[in-house]
Amino acid sequence: MADEKTAMLPVAASMWLDDKLAAEDSRHHHRRRAHTSRTASRTSATRKEQDGNICLQLVLPVAGTLALLAMALSLPFLLELPNTLAVAGTLSLYSQRYKPSFSNDELKRILLSTPSNDSAAEWLRYYTSGAHLAGQNYSQAAWTRDRWAEWGAVSHITAYDLYLNAPVDHSLALLKAADDKKKDGDGSEIHWAVDFRASLVEAVIPEDPTTGLKESVPTFHGYSASGNVTGPVVYVNYGTYQDYADLEKANVSLKGAVALARYGGIFRGLKVKRAQELGAVGVLLYSDPGDDGEATEENGYKAYPDGPARHPTSVQRGSVQFLSIAPGDPTTPGYPSKPGVPRTPTDRYIPSIPSIPISYEDALPILKALNGHGPTSKDFGHWWTRNEGLGYRGVDYNIGPTPADKVQVNLYNEQEYTTTPIWNVLGIFNGSVLPNEVVVVGNHRDAWIAGGAVDPNSGSAVVNEVVRSFGVAAAQGWKPLRTIVFASWDGEEYGLLGSTEWVEEYLPWLNHASLAYINIDTGVGGPHFGSSAVPLLHDLVYQVTSEVQSPNQTVPGQTVRDTWSGKIGPLGSGSDYTAFLDHAGITSVDVRFSGGGGGGGGDGEDAAAAGTTAAGTTADPEPVYMYHSNYDSYHWMEKFGDPGFAYHKTMAQVLGLLVAHLATDLLVPFKAGDYADALRTYVDKIREQLDKHGKEAAATTASAVVGSNSHEEMAVIRGRKKVVADAAVAGLDDDDVEGQHNFRVALDRLYSAVSELATRATALDAKADSLREKVGKGHDDDDDDNNDNRHLLTEGRHNDESTSPTVVFAPKWWRRLVRRVHRIWLAFQVAHVNRRYQYLERKFLYEGGLDEREWFKHVIFAPGVWTGYSGAVFPGLVESIDAGNWTNAVRWAGIIEERLHAAAKGLH
Repeated sequence: MADEKTAMLPVAASMWLDDKLAAEDSRHHHRRRAHTSRTASRTSATRKEQDGNICLQLVLPVAGTLALLAMALSLPFLLELPNTLAVAGTLSLYSQRYKPSFSNDELKRILLSTPSNDSAAEWLRYYTSGAHLAGQNYSQAAWTRDRWAEWGAVSHITAYDLYLNAPVDHSLALLKAADDKKKDGDGSEIHWAVDFRASLVEAVIPEDPTTGLKESVPTFHGYSASGNVTGPVVYVNYGTYQDYADLEKANVSLKGAVALARYGGIFRGLKVKRAQELGAVGVLLYSDPGDDGEATEENGYKAYPDGPARHPTSVQRGSVQFLSIAPGDPTTPGYPSKPGVPRTPTDRYIPSIPSIPISYEDALPILKALNGHGPTSKDFGHWWTRNEGLGYRGVDYNIGPTPADKVQVNLYNEQEYTTTPIWNVLGIFNGSVLPNEVVVVGNHRDAWIAGGAVDPNSGSAVVNEVVRSFGVAAAQGWKPLRTIVFASWDGEEYGLLGSTEWVEEYLPWLNHASLAYINIDTGVGGPHFGSSAVPLLHDLVYQVTSEVQSPNQTVPGQTVRDTWSGKIGPLGSGSDYTAFLDHAGITSVDVRFSGGGGGGGGDGEDAAAAGTTAAGTTADPEPVYMYHSNYDSYHWMEKFGDPGFAYHKTMAQVLGLLVAHLATDLLVPFKAGDYADALRTYVDKIREQLDKHGKEAAATTASAVVGSNSHEEMAVIRGRKKVVADAAVAGLDDDDVEGQHNFRVALDRLYSAVSELATRATALDAKADSLREKVGKGHDDDDDDNNDNRHLLTEGRHNDESTSPTVVFAPKWWRRLVRRVHRIWLAFQVAHVNRRYQYLERKFLYEGGLDEREWFKHVIFAPGVWTGYSGAVFPGLVESIDAGNWTNAVRWAGIIEERLHAAAKGLH
């Protein structure tokens, strides 16, 4: 018997068909003569009409069959044709079939019934039982590989050599000048006394075992620089680009100073990057409880573990790599970090000044030392006073700087850099019919702390349940149509290392084979579903969430979709989908359940959209998720995050169905029309902002968003260069009439390109919907000796088939031939449509990359250059507008237009 993974060749199938047709012709020779005799009495006119119909319906199938056979035999000569892959896919679809014993309904039943609350809890307990920093978690990698193999996935570990740092020592002291001064001939020497020394550790909580582990990871920043620096302090708010711009306008200098910033809004590395550019010698980052929502000690709630509020000593660790310039190993940008490869300087990608994260308990003495020095946050307006949470502790939120002869801080940070292995785990369920079409599902395994219950290991537990569920199906005979690759990435926390290096290594193969990437990072941190995705996948996310029951049954029978706002955001960066979408052009989606509290950790918009009960009353304040701290522990998850682990089970059901649809639906479940609609909206927004350009309009727009508490909106508005409020064109030269005119013309052309794409996308979606109606299940009655049920590619029977002269008068082998031609033609159409969906995202890649960050190739989506987390739409265009460069804005409009034309052509 041929190996089941070996595709049947089209020539073999054709020879078999020829033999069968010849045999049928011999067996039915006398039958045809008897049939002719019985019909001789018919009238001449009727016979002529029927003969004409029979000839027409027999000749066309024969001609079609001969044409298809000629194409099959001429495959070597078709390699240069654009539709070669579609033809190959068609023959593969036609040559192999599903066994009927395993229906998609049965697969769905398994994926919904197999995930278990207890199993998810067991996996999470394992992952959070010890430290698992990047490059220090091989035992967990091996354990994951072994579990996946037990569940039926072909599993292995792949390694890369990464440039990483590990903490050696650090300290932080607040210095104040002593009263006595020793004078000499050159002036006076200040005697400094340590007024406060930060603990830089998180308190051990007896009831939370994770916090007392011996292998607890110190507080530090990934990719931070070593250094011992002293200087006055300047409070820089969230450290956004516009925060620093406000300081420059107020003549507050950062040169020689230590910047103190609060977490939130933008990626932490960009806070450090801009401070470095402005001359700061070091950076301190802390989490202000004002960003935690309602559940704060100021509002009367007890701190963890006694209540939902943030523990005062919690510290957010994290990477300070310049993530929006390029993720991955900073010494091997754009190519995989394998042993022996050349290494490049890191200046463009990681800081040269030291930084450390601190708790708000350690930040309090420094913030108080700023009282009375320099302007206050009130002098800078709403974006500085929003969510201030330490006023009740005596903080006035003065900007500083502290007087250099009276108050300074000393920051000491020692890091050890080495090149060390990291380990990705890959588990594969090989496709049965289309093994060279691939769906990748990924979650990262590494964490900054011994815990990591939410980030990332709630996602790890969920992925384990999904792999186990597919294993149950595989044990019962199920095989996916397409290949599924499950990935447990290492090194995500430092800079998306494992996934980026893997994509860079396998980019040619992924470009050919990959259909989609599904990401799950912080899988469960609360009860609010959220998703970010490219528009191609919006419809699928809505469909799947409508198929899964929500744990929230305040309204009996409601689904996840019923409890979710339905908002799907653009993909920025900060998780492993980045390399797949922004570098490789692979259709991507991220899913999660999140909580409402915890600046920098939770998804506030998901919570805001769903933070009411069924009766419409505000729910009790949700617990603060203490992102990247020792309190992101199994105990916190069990007590506050997901008691009973119901949302872990639900997330596994949602993820499993997403994977199943992508891997087993014969027609790819994409909607190109949704992409075109989104693009039209994006262009309309730019045109609208351009039409409203002016100080009055900018002020009006600014006042409309001032009341927003969304970190995402704040990041978009404040994390951009040369932008007043949210007017996308502020900062442009009003006097450049020619430049404005050229840009408006370019926008008109861009809109026309979107319209062309929309026309093609609508037609493709309509074709796909039509094919879905025709593709179904049936009996393979072509072979009397093997008449078992099979999942076939069959064309639906038409009402007039039973009365067709072909059916009435044609011999059985002709009827079989007609059905075979129908199936071949239908298969060709299915493959044709699928290929166009599969490669649509690739059409949006621009080989030259974005300006000054060429690793990012996608012209529609990328992380904002000064936001990092939040996704930017038309990044090259918007960044040119922000920089006030009309010429470059026109250039980028032209690049995007060309990519849209290519996308439209690819859909034809």
